[in-house]
Amino acid sequence: MDKNTFKKKINEEQHTKRQVNKIEKAKTYERLIPQVESLIEGVDNHVGVLANVSALLHSSFLHYFWCGFYIVKGDILELGPFQGDVACYTIKKGHGVCGKAWEEMQTIVVPNVLQFPGYIACSSKSRSEIVVPVFKGDDVVAVIDVDSKGYSAFDDIDKAGLEKIAKIISQLFE
Repeated sequence: MDKNTFKKKINEEQHTKRQVNKIEKAKTYERLIPQVESLIEGVDNHVGVLANVSALLHSSFLHYFWCGFYIVKGDILELGPFQGDVACYTIKKGHGVCGKAWEEMQTIVVPNVLQFPGYIACSSKSRSEIVVPVFKGDDVVAVIDVDSKGYSAFDDIDKAGLEKIAKIISQLFE
């Protein structure tokens, strides 16, 4: 086998592996949805539910380095239940990825946090991040924040899965 054929074969194998990983990731989110629903059903311990959901998510994905919640309290986001290294206690609206997602009322996926204007480095280990707002009616009441040590770790599969989970969690705030 010549060098070019060998390189092509390796590239094809890597592409196939990425596709398989995406399929597996999508299936994992699908399996998590009913689990998240069961964690909320009939429970009014909001802190406990958020703690269990963050633990479930963190333990289900290898690319999750940090996973947790920030809860809107007045004009700041306040640290809620999470899994991972220590984190910032409060974040102002419009600051960092969490504050920006709150302000813009939409999911933000950041492939490289070092290039995000106004990034708040709660951990020097974080390289990519996704933040998903949790809504009560038209208002953001919390955000799901997930960080990874790898660059470009989050994609549309993560966005769709976490937005479904955010919608389920919104029931806690009604």
